[in-house]
Amino acid sequence: MADPKAENALRLALSSIEELETRWAAARDYLKIDASRARHALVNELAADPHLWDDQDHAREVTTELGRLSNDLESFDALRRALDDAAVLAEFAGDSLDSGEADQSVFDELAQSLDGLGRAIATLETQSLFSGPYDENDAIVELHAGAGGTDAQDWTEMLLRMYSRWAERRKFEVEIDEASEGQEAGLLSSTFIIKGRFAYGWLSAERGVHRLVRISPFDSQARRQTSFASFEVTPLLDDDAAEVEIDEKDLRVDTYRSSGAGGQHINKTDSAVRITHLPTGVVVTCQNERSQHQNRARALQILEAKLAERARAQLQSEMDALSGTRGENAWGSQIRSYVQAPYQLVKDHRTDFETGNVEAVLDGDLDDFMEAELRRQRSRS
Repeated sequence: MADPKAENALRLALSSIEELETRWAAARDYLKIDASRARHALVNELAADPHLWDDQDHAREVTTELGRLSNDLESFDALRRALDDAAVLAEFAGDSLDSGEADQSVFDELAQSLDGLGRAIATLETQSLFSGPYDENDAIVELHAGAGGTDAQDWTEMLLRMYSRWAERRKFEVEIDEASEGQEAGLLSSTFIIKGRFAYGWLSAERGVHRLVRISPFDSQARRQTSFASFEVTPLLDDDAAEVEIDEKDLRVDTYRSSGAGGQHINKTDSAVRITHLPTGVVVTCQNERSQHQNRARALQILEAKLAERARAQLQSEMDALSGTRGENAWGSQIRSYVQAPYQLVKDHRTDFETGNVEAVLDGDLDDFMEAELRRQRSRS
C-alpha cells in the first residue's frame, strides 16, 4: 500500500527540483556564465605566458581575475552537479516508493540536499545585485558622530565595532586608518577600509544616517537619549585605475601626533597625516600606518577615491548610487533606527525591513538589511 506521506514528500521534492532548475538557468543568464567561460579561457592563456611576470602589476591583475573567474565557474558547476545528484536521489526515492517500501533515509537526504541547493542559489541571486562598475571593490568607510553629544560619539564607536564584526563574518579584512577620540567617550570620527570581494557593493546599502535610541549610560538620571552617526562609503580604486590626477600644488599636508583608538601602530611621533585638497576642501586623515610616509601614501589613495567619486557625481544631474544622498546628521534624516528602549527593534526606514534582535544586528548580523536595500534599489533602476 502506498504511503501518502511519502508520496506527498516526493511531489514536493520534484516540484522543488523543477523550481531550482528554473532559478539555476536564470542565474546562468544574468551572471553571464557563458561569457565568463570564454573570458576564463582567454585569461588562462595569458596566465600561461612565460613572460607574464615581466610586468608584475599586469601579472597580478591577470592572476587575480583568473582566480575570481575560476572560483565563480567552479561554484556554478558544483551547483549543476548538486542539482543532478538531487534528481538522482528523487529517482531513488520514487523507486523505493513504487516498491512499497519507502526508504526514509533517501527522503531525508533528498530534503537536506534541496535545502542546501536553495541556499546556494539564493547566494547566486544575491550576487546578481552587484552589477555596478565598482561593486567588487574594497570599500573606504567614514563614520562621523552627529547630534547627541557623548552618546553620539559612543554610538559612532559602536558602529565601528558593528561593521568590523560584519566584515569578520564575511571573512573580510578591516584596516583602521583614523579614529579620533571623543571628548568623554567613543569616537568623533573614524576612517577604515574593508577589503573583500563585493565589499563596496554590500556597504553601499549602508550609506546614510543611523539613529540610536537607548537609556543613556552617560546620564546620571538614566534618561532615554537619541543619538546619530553618519556612514559614508567610497570604492577603493586600484593604483593603476586612477580616474583623477592630483596636483601637489593643490594639497596642504599637515602632520601631527597620532592619538586615539587607531590601532597598535599609533605612536607618539608626528607621523599622522592630514591632507586637504584646496580646490574642493576635501580633507583626508590617516594615522595608523607605521610611518609618516606610509600614512601619506594611504591618505593620498583615499583622497583619490573621494575625488573620483566627487567627479562622477558632478557629471550627473542627480546624485547616483555612488555619491549617495547625504542628509543632516540629526533628526529626520536617518535611514535606520536602532531602538533599545522602551522596546527592542531595528528598522530600516527605506525598506521597512525590521527585527527585534537588536544585539544580533549590533554584532554584525546585517546581510538581510543590506540585501533588502539593494533589492529596493534594483527595483527602482
